[in-house]
Amino acid sequence: MSIVYLNGQFIPKNQASISPMDRGFLFADGIYEVVPSYQGKMVGFKQHMQRLHDGLAALEIDVDMTLAQWQAIFERLMSENGAGNLGIYLHVSRGTEDNRAHRYPQQLSPTIFAFTFEIPAEPVARIESAHTYKVVSEQDKRWKRCNIKSTALLGNIMHFRSGQKAAVDEVLLFNEHNELTEAAACNVFIVKEGVVITPELDNQILPGITRFILLDALLKDGHIPVEVRKVHMDEVRYADEIWLTSSSKEVAPVVELDGKAVGSGQAGPIWQQAQSLFSKVKYHY
Repeated sequence: MSIVYLNGQFIPKNQASISPMDRGFLFADGIYEVVPSYQGKMVGFKQHMQRLHDGLAALEIDVDMTLAQWQAIFERLMSENGAGNLGIYLHVSRGTEDNRAHRYPQQLSPTIFAFTFEIPAEPVARIESAHTYKVVSEQDKRWKRCNIKSTALLGNIMHFRSGQKAAVDEVLLFNEHNELTEAAACNVFIVKEGVVITPELDNQILPGITRFILLDALLKDGHIPVEVRKVHMDEVRYADEIWLTSSSKEVAPVVELDGKAVGSGQAGPIWQQAQSLFSKVKYHY
């Protein structure tokens, strides 16, 4: 993973440098994306780039790049770094200025940085070999615009630290109304009596690309009922199955919440169907 992209150049990672006056460093003034790829095939590329575009527009950062140009950068990075199972990280900040000031400056040239990193092999929908997760729950302490994929992740990091202290893999978050929002780095689904349920999108929840693909696939397939609505934590605690979804995990089964088994304490049959369906369609997006 030695070649990175920085502001129009493909260079060795150890030669890449960014000014300490970059607003991404000083203010976390920027956004990012992570696109998974397997043997050179990207998952949800167009959806990731649309979310990037939406985030840049929300932050009023002007980046003059077409979809084809982004694709060319990503394909070059995959080629330069082995094109195995790779995550592609893209980071765009507002850019560098001489003074540290909170106001949005005008006419800055954005800093664009991308690199690849190895990711595990594609998940397989087998209950006996599924990578399962243990989680705890906490009240959500993040900022109120979680629908923007900001590089400002201090709240998420604090939640992850709580998970580390509890010796678990993730943290499920709930708001002041005891409603499920998402997890520190994932969207969340539950299953109850054969129905797949996930919170509706709002400012508390990142519009995850895996979430989008999975919901679209389930609705088009039609074999499993789906509800998108507010989800109370009491429902979560008595769910038959809980899943985490993200670009790096795909559809990941949770087997323990706050020290108690979820359902049977192993990956469930609805998860198996959902992961199998996701695997079939994920390259179509």
